[in-house]
Amino acid sequence: MYEGKIIKFYREKYKLTQEQLGKNICSVTHISKIECAQTKYAPEIINLLSKRLGIDMELEVANFMNIKQRLLHWHDVIIMQLFEEMDQIYYEFEMEELIQISEYNDMYQLLRAKYFLAHSKCNEAFKIIKKIQKKEDKLAPYERNLLKHILGIYYLAKQEYGKVIQILKSIDNTVYKNPEFYYHLATAYHTLTAPVLAYYYAEKSHQFFKQINNYLRVIDAEMLMIIQVQGDTLDEEIINRFKNLIRSCELCNAPDRKAKALHNLAYELYRGKKYKEASKYYKDSMILKDPESLPYLLSLEGYIRSSFEDGYSNIEELIHGAETGLFTAKKNNYILYIHLFKLLLYLLKSKEKEYHNYLNNKAMPMFIKNGFTFLVERSKKELFNYYKKMNLNEQAMEIAQLIVNA
Repeated sequence: MYEGKIIKFYREKYKLTQEQLGKNICSVTHISKIECAQTKYAPEIINLLSKRLGIDMELEVANFMNIKQRLLHWHDVIIMQLFEEMDQIYYEFEMEELIQISEYNDMYQLLRAKYFLAHSKCNEAFKIIKKIQKKEDKLAPYERNLLKHILGIYYLAKQEYGKVIQILKSIDNTVYKNPEFYYHLATAYHTLTAPVLAYYYAEKSHQFFKQINNYLRVIDAEMLMIIQVQGDTLDEEIINRFKNLIRSCELCNAPDRKAKALHNLAYELYRGKKYKEASKYYKDSMILKDPESLPYLLSLEGYIRSSFEDGYSNIEELIHGAETGLFTAKKNNYILYIHLFKLLLYLLKSKEKEYHNYLNNKAMPMFIKNGFTFLVERSKKELFNYYKKMNLNEQAMEIAQLIVNA
C-alpha cells in the first residue's frame, strides 16, 4: 500500500528516472503503476528496487505507518511541557524524510508551530501558520481546530487577548479533544479582568491536567484559579495557598512556575499594602527570570512600585532600575513596558504634572486600546485623585463619568 509512495520519494530524492530505477528489474510502465498504486507487484520486485535505492522497505513502511501515533505522542509531550523529550522528538522528526509524503504532514507542520511557541519562538511559528492558513479550507477537521488553538497561543504571546478569545471560542471540542485550550482561554479572560469566566475555564483545564497526571500544568491552572478569587482586602487564605503553591513548585523542581507564584504572592501583598513584603517576593521572583523577558519586567515594575510606596530610601537605585527596565523594553519593542517604565521615572523623579499628563495622553489610551482593564481602572483613579487635588474640577468630572460608565 505504501511501498509505491516510498519508492517514488526515494527515486526523486536520488534524481533517478523510472527507467534508471527499473533497468534489468522491470519496465518503466510497471514502475509507474507501482508508484501510483495501480497494480499488484511481486515482493521480489520491491526487494530489488529497494536494494537499488539503498533502503530497508520493511523498516520504511513501519516508520511511515507509525507517523500518526508518533505525532499524537509528540502533541501530548508538548501539552505536558516535557521540554527535554519534546526537543528529542522534534529532532527525530526533522530527520524523518517520509513525513513530506505523509497524509499527516499538515499535522506535523502545525505541531512544529506549537513547538516553536512553547519555546517562545513566535516568528518561526507564524511563518508556518501563514503557510497553513492558505489551505485552511482543505484541512481535516482535527487539524483545522488545532490551527485555531495554535493561533490562540500565538495571539496570547502577542498580547492580543480579544483575538485569543474570539479564536479559541470557535474551537469545536467534539472534534478537537484537547481541553488544554481552556487554559489559554482562561489566561486571556484573566488579563481582560473577567474573573468569573477566567475561573470557569481555568477549572476546566485544571480537571484535564489532573486527569493526565500533569502536576506542573495543574500548578498553572490552580494559580490562575487562585488569582480570580481575590477580594477587596488581603485574604490570609489566598496568601497561604500561594505559599503552598511555591512549596509545590520547589518539590516539582519547577523554577519558572515558582517565579510566577512568587510574583502573584507579591502582587497580593502589594494590594494589601504590605509593601515591604511585596518588594521581597518581587525580588525573589526576578532572581528566577531572564532579565530580557516580559515576566522579569513585570516583576521589576512591581518591585519598584512597592519599594517606592514603602518609602525606600535609596531612590537612585529605583531610578536606575526603572531606566534599565525602559532600556530593555525599548530594545525588545515591549510597548506596554515602555509606557510603564516612563511613568515610573516621572513618579520617582517627583514630576507629578508630567506623570499625569503622560498617563492621560499616552499611556491610558494604549491601555484602553489593548484591553489592559486593570491598568485602565488604576489610571482613572489616579487621574481623578490628581484632578481633584489640583482643583481641576472639569477634568475630574470627565474621569468620574468614565468610572461610572465602566
